Amino acid sequence: MRRSLRLLVRPDTVLRWHRNLVKRRHGTASRPKRPGRPPTARSIRRSVLRLVRENPSWGYRRVPGELATLDIKIAASTVWETLRQEGIHPAPHRSSTNWAACLRSQADTRLAMDFLETITLTGQRQYVLAAIEHATRRVCILGTTAHPTAAWVTQAIKNMAVGLEDVGTKARFVIRDRDAKYPTLIDEILAVAGIRTVLRGIRMPRRNSVMERWVQSYRHKTP
Repeated sequence: MRRSLRLLVRPDTVLRWHRNLVKRRHGTASRPKRPGRPPTARSIRRSVLRLVRENPSWGYRRVPGELATLDIKIAASTVWETLRQEGIHPAPHRSSTNWAACLRSQADTRLAMDFLETITLTGQRQYVLAAIEHATRRVCILGTTAHPTAAWVTQAIKNMAVGLEDVGTKARFVIRDRDAKYPTLIDEILAVAGIRTVLRGIRMPRRNSVMERWVQSYRHKTP
């Protein structure tokens, strides 16, 4: 009986079965368990969502660079897909800030300064030096004089710098025009107080629009 069974299978058949068995096992071992890209780790997804929610102006292209500083590597396309799945718009407009929003975000650090000419009841011309805070629109009259000499302007700026320190202001920039009434020394005084002077362009009033608007409002209201 045993001899008959051995005759039913030829040696070539046994070898073919063995080759097929090895081929199937090799194919099963090399085939990925799940087709497509492997899922993003939960910890990385949480990091992506946290960065975007804490920084609304960041887009999906910036997030990979920020995560790289934490030794986390992720593609921009993966960030895009993660945001889309969470219902967060990953479009480019998220990574850009319009000019108005930029000015509002920097308003606490900016002051504007300018001279205003006026006429008294006696017909005398007076020069008013005023400063305005961009954030609060609070106006500070630094002084008035009929003759704005370099010494007078310098003392007015010193008084302003001391006053800003007393109230703990966050001002870091002061915008003014290129009027010859401003002596060069005032820029050094402001620099000591941590305030940088930004000069307005020639014939470009929009560069100091907050102050220009207040000056125009004053002139319209003054009889």
